[in-house]
Amino acid sequence: MTQKYDITMKNIFSDMADDIMSYFLGLQYTKIDELNMEFARVERRDSDMIFKCTTDRGNVAVHIEFQSENDGKMPYRMLRYSLEIMEKHNLLPYQIVVYIGKDNVKMANSLSYDFGEQNTLDYKYRIINVGNIKYTDVVGTNYYDLYSLLPLMDQNRRKEEGEKYLERCVEAIKDIPLDINKKKDIAFKAEILSGIVYKREVIEKVFSEVVKMFRIEESETYKMIIEKGIEKGIEKGIEKGEKEKSIKIAKKLLEEGMDIDKIAKITELAKEEIKKLIN
Repeated sequence: MTQKYDITMKNIFSDMADDIMSYFLGLQYTKIDELNMEFARVERRDSDMIFKCTTDRGNVAVHIEFQSENDGKMPYRMLRYSLEIMEKHNLLPYQIVVYIGKDNVKMANSLSYDFGEQNTLDYKYRIINVGNIKYTDVVGTNYYDLYSLLPLMDQNRRKEEGEKYLERCVEAIKDIPLDINKKKDIAFKAEILSGIVYKREVIEKVFSEVVKMFRIEESETYKMIIEKGIEKGIEKGIEKGEKEKSIKIAKKLLEEGMDIDKIAKITELAKEEIKKLIN
């Protein structure tokens, strides 16, 4: 993995561990402890994530590595990691490489040889290509931490839609039914990971809109909408008989930069009427 992403990868993915194991791996498990270990005899680097878990097959060490580039030596690295995990913790390793690269996976996931019954090796681990995960398979689930990976998912659709796909991902993050700080954290991680497949100018353009929306959600005007019982805006609109209040709110939202379409949905005022408020 390139140094740019390797430095921050563990922090980016630390909150995703449970969702990754539940969604990607389909594991029925109970997480006991995180095993922080350094592979000193390999690359002198920290592992991405290792967890001691109880499964229906007993205690295992779930070892998850993240890779943004193809590495022809990955099977050798993973085999050495598995040996060190078994030596240090006396646990069988369940190993996964989560590939988040731009190109197709070109890495092997096994090593084997056979020189007779007493000289054999048959080693395999699992590779998950995030680019093969469909956007629609994740959006709509409650695996909200995985939304940070949306810009890297659905490789064919992403290539076909380009910037529009990234906008779709940002909209999905904005609509997550979580508090504003958690959504900001997910969006921040998605923005960083977008740099693997998108150009900087596209990322800045698309994510500037979600930043603006988060500011609005944190504003006193937005809080006033919630407190007055009209917080559901898009779904319910503003109660009848409160047009003056609607106009007042519309003016404040215009000052804070919200677009006319969203203001119309929140206040139930006509777009033409809102446009007049600009002047």
